[in-house]
This record gives sequence, structure tokens and C-alpha cells, in this order.
Amino acid sequence: QVQLVESGGGLVQAGGSLRLSCAASGRTFSTSIMGWLRQAPGKEREFVAAISWSGGSKYYADSVKGRFTISKDTAKNTLYLQMDSLKPEEAAVYYCAAGLYGTSGYYYSTYRYDYWGQGTQVTVSS
Repeated sequence: QVQLVESGGGLVQAGGSLRLSCAASGRTFSTSIMGWLRQAPGKEREFVAAISWSGGSKYYADSVKGRFTISKDTAKNTLYLQMDSLKPEEAAVYYCAAGLYGTSGYYYSTYRYDYWGQGTQVTVSS
């Protein structure tokens, strides 16, 4: 089992910044990829960014490239998402997720991830 706890969500004005954190615990050595996905009301959960456990590979949705940065602190088992120039349409619940070695699927697919955090709300006012 891998436990994930997100923090850092909140209310920000359009154009502002937020930094999300995700603390991972448990069998993290089994994790090959970690990601951030978001879900707005009435919409499907969508991929935002992902990073390999080693940190050597990073992936971003086209819509956030150049504005969001994913990173991780291996020593602290913590995942981060720095979000800059936020837009009102990016208001959503942001989820941290972990994918295990052996789980198939593309990094942008929800099927790639085995464990999920409870989510943190991001609200962007216009």
C-alpha cells in the first residue's frame, strides 16, 4: 500500500500561483511514476503532470506546459506541483497519484495509477 496526502490547495486570483504538495508513505519503493491529475465538477479526471520516481522523466499536459512544474524530493518522499499563471478554468480538485512497477498504461491515463490521495481543492477567481 502507498498512502498519499495532498496539501497546498486554496483560493487564488487568476494569474496567481499555488504550490501543491503530496506526502507519500508506505511501499513507495514499488512506485515507478507519480502524477497530478485534476477533476472539475461535471468533467472527467484529466492528466496534468507526471514524473518518474527517479525524477529523470517529466511529462506535462499541453495546456500547462511552461506554467506548471512538477518535482519531487526523494529524501522526503514528497511530490510537488508549482502552478503559475493560473486560469479560472483550472479550478478543480487536484489529485496526487502513484503508479506501481508492473502497472500498464500511459502516463496520462488514470489507469496508470494505483493509488490516489484524497484531493485538494484549487479555486481560481477571475
